[in-house]
Amino acid sequence: MNTAPSSAPESPSAASAGTDRWLTADEQRVWRAYLHATTLLEDHLDRQLQRDAGMPHIYYGLLVKLAEAPRRRLRMTELAMDAKITRSRLSHAVARLEKNGWVRREDCPSDKRGQFAVLTDEGREVLRRTAPGHVAAVRQALFDRLSPEQQKSLGEIMQIVAEGLQPKEAGADLPWLR
Repeated sequence: MNTAPSSAPESPSAASAGTDRWLTADEQRVWRAYLHATTLLEDHLDRQLQRDAGMPHIYYGLLVKLAEAPRRRLRMTELAMDAKITRSRLSHAVARLEKNGWVRREDCPSDKRGQFAVLTDEGREVLRRTAPGHVAAVRQALFDRLSPEQQKSLGEIMQIVAEGLQPKEAGADLPWLR
């Protein structure tokens, strides 16, 4: 994925003369390496979870969030916000998880329009069986390749990026509000 059109200026000094700030050659290299690595990592984790549990990585993440929640239940809107996905995508995912018997929906007594997603005992068991293989896949793909210093740096960098991208203003265009 290129971040500059083919007519992009040849040098950063040419870019600074206009209103567009193109990526430098070094920035372009870092950006492409990031895209390549994250695409491969997500594919690696998806394949492992499909093979071991018949679910994509996003579904596993939803089950984990529910397992960590009090009483293994979250409001659907909160689950969408935690997962950073649209309500429509969450509804589809929860429907699939319900079909598998891993999650059930419950109406919210204080809000007629609200619903909870609840991790079932069967869903908890799927997580218990699947987690060791998933942790091994994450460790093999990421942590075993990095020194402790690199792990610390990666964590700090990702925290800075996440904080910079997390909208704080009211009315922000957020996936879980769509």
